[in-house]
Amino acid sequence: MDIAIMIEGQNGLNWPRWQRLALAVEALGFAGLYRSDHYTNASAPDRDSLELWVSLTWLADHTRRIQFGPLVTPVSFRHPTLTARMASAVDDLS
Repeated sequence: MDIAIMIEGQNGLNWPRWQRLALAVEALGFAGLYRSDHYTNASAPDRDSLELWVSLTWLADHTRRIQFGPLVTPVSFRHPTLTARMASAVDDLS
């Protein structure tokens, strides 16, 4: 059985946390790391948050084994053509 990790990016995720988490997921043998695509919390307080596709680009460049991707990426956030191009670019890098 493969086990992956899913996190909500809007609950205090910053670059140092993302980098530590990603490297730990890979080192500990998890199959993958997945994220939601939310900019902010639904209620206060507002916390750190990383843009989904930029954070996936970091994974493409800094991991070798794990699978990764969005669990959801709403079409109301970006034009579908932009989302497709970003996904294609991350795929090319990985």
